[in-house]
Amino acid sequence: METIARYLMIGGIVLFLIGGGIYLAAKFGLPLGRLPGDIRIEGRNGSFYFPVTSSILVSVVLTIVVNVIVRLLKK
Repeated sequence: METIARYLMIGGIVLFLIGGGIYLAAKFGLPLGRLPGDIRIEGRNGSFYFPVTSSILVSVVLTIVVNVIVRLLKK
């Protein structure tokens, strides 16, 4: 039971940090979701949006951050 509680607490902290990062990105005016290469198709009956470039940028940044954290923890 303690391990489940620990995992839930870690998950909550991770979600809090992700939410804080998104909040700060919006506060500083980073154009995530509006970058060149993000696909947006709008029609009369609906719309389709797929942030290709924003997804790649976030993936690269998170990969670098996770690699730095892992290397620091291995020392």
